[in-house]
Amino acid sequence: MDLYEEKALEELKYWQKKMSKRPSITGRLTKGVQNKINDLIPEKFHEVITVAIKNMVKAVIIGSEYITKGPLIVGSLREREEQVRNKIDFYKKAAAVSGAGTGAGGIILGLTDFPLLLSLKMKFLFDAASLYGFDVKDYKERLYILYIFQLAFSSEMRRREVYYEILDWEKRVHELPRDLNSFDWKTFQQEYRDYIDVAKMLQLVPGIGAAVGAYANYKLMNKLGDTAINAYRLRWFGSG
Repeated sequence: MDLYEEKALEELKYWQKKMSKRPSITGRLTKGVQNKINDLIPEKFHEVITVAIKNMVKAVIIGSEYITKGPLIVGSLREREEQVRNKIDFYKKAAAVSGAGTGAGGIILGLTDFPLLLSLKMKFLFDAASLYGFDVKDYKERLYILYIFQLAFSSEMRRREVYYEILDWEKRVHELPRDLNSFDWKTFQQEYRDYIDVAKMLQLVPGIGAAVGAYANYKLMNKLGDTAINAYRLRWFGSG
């Protein structure tokens, strides 16, 4: 193990401690309030949003599968992560431009940022998987991407659950649904929606929407990048 890998392993262990921490009181209270709000929303609305997000994500997954380069076979962790960080920088800038442009346009254009940002996030995850040497044509790799997404954009409680589900991925994946339609899309969309609601609502406010949209999208993509790096380091080092 070289110096870069030693440092990466230290960073991974620190990240693992954060992921495995029990939800804070604030986190539990916030989630409790969000759950009550979601309970007040008609089930039909949840069903419509769930189907919309499921179809949106599946469309991006299918499209990304064909435009993503094959897995990088040869390369040290440092070489791979240099390329991953370049991708993060690219997608952060693209997300910021998207947020600024749609935020400046008010409510109608602001709403279009949701699928656009979702597509950028998913495309980045496909690129990252390939750079770490994983074949995104493999169903279990596409499933792992969905779990990374949840790790980045979920409540403290759900994040901890997802973290423990991916710890021993090669064993765990055989216990999971063999069809993306069987994936828990309702939880996926509720957690994501709750996580980004405040930023997205502020993005619709005239006058500040552009600035808020650019900043929020930049930060959200940065969060996803950090999560992806550590989630793939987990498998690189075989940590559990």
